[in-house]
Amino acid sequence: MYKVLTLNQISTKGLERLPRERYEIASEFTTPDAILLRSHKLQADDIATTVKAIGRAGAGTNNIPVGACTERGIPVFNSPGANANAVKELVIAGLALGSRGIMQGVSYVNSLGHMTDASEMAKLLEKEKKRFKGNELAGRTLGVVGLGAIGSMIANAALSLDMEVVGYDPALSVDAAWRLPSSVKKMENITSLFAKADYITLHLPVLDSTRGMVNAELLAACKPGACLLNFAREEIVSVDAVIAALDKGQLRQFITDFPVPSLIGREDVILMPHIGASTDEAEDNCAVMAAEQIADFLQNGNIKNSVNFPNLQLERSGHCRLAIANHNVPKILGSILGILADANINIVDMLNKSRDEIAYNLIDLGGDVGSELVGELAALEGVINVRVIY
Repeated sequence: MYKVLTLNQISTKGLERLPRERYEIASEFTTPDAILLRSHKLQADDIATTVKAIGRAGAGTNNIPVGACTERGIPVFNSPGANANAVKELVIAGLALGSRGIMQGVSYVNSLGHMTDASEMAKLLEKEKKRFKGNELAGRTLGVVGLGAIGSMIANAALSLDMEVVGYDPALSVDAAWRLPSSVKKMENITSLFAKADYITLHLPVLDSTRGMVNAELLAACKPGACLLNFAREEIVSVDAVIAALDKGQLRQFITDFPVPSLIGREDVILMPHIGASTDEAEDNCAVMAAEQIADFLQNGNIKNSVNFPNLQLERSGHCRLAIANHNVPKILGSILGILADANINIVDMLNKSRDEIAYNLIDLGGDVGSELVGELAALEGVINVRVIY
């Protein structure tokens, strides 16, 4: 029986992927096998020694001490793309809000509560509606920074709105490239994108290379009157630089899902309460993906969508399976295989992959493995942990 600790309210549809005959799920455990969470800020000291995996029902993992998990041989899983459609739809709404005087118009209508004559109100609105005139999105240029699951969906949606789309992603994967239509023009650098786009939308993770990326220097390259949207992560954008660009007219508007006090009350800013992935469907999708990945790892040792371990999946064969995490240094795999050979244990199938400083091995065996042999494997210099999966 595996114990799964939940540190946030996880969608029932996700928890249903962990059948009760095999999993015990609770919000309090002293010795859990895995942790499922959403936005809970997890500290390294809060992770019990029994934890084998951590799954986040969402894309970002900045609330998880990934480095500490890597040192302990704990894969951290996320749910990339599971909330992509929810974010895409909100970004499209943001584009509409940024092109027309919708917010101002709604606010004006709501200020007319003192009026009782519908005919008089209609005449007044007909007279005043020119105050809220905007522009159509068709024919405008959208710059998409980050062309992963969300960015590529937004690029496609913008093309269907007859917008021109330019994109920039320094780490564009092969899969992401296949998702992009040829009509999306790839920019050589982010500065060129900012100079060309009427609307700019950000879809990047928080990394050392992206923290504060949108700064005064980059905003100075903006096409005058551009509209900037940030539905990715707060830390990517320097708020002080955005305020300065708005004050100078370099930016026409800033639309963000990450409010801060200094932005409140500005007519050229639209603030949303971090609702990018706040749909029933997105919460279900993220929970299902995270739960399935945790289950496959606990039951089979397979890894998919880990942010710190290599993706590795091996069909089950043999009597039992060894799952071994080790530091990515030479000769460890040879030592592991040597110990198994000395014990006359036949290897039916195996797979080994590495990612940065971590290597991970799945080894299917034809015979049983005793605790003494497991201890010998675990004692090898460079081995982080060893699991036997039946």
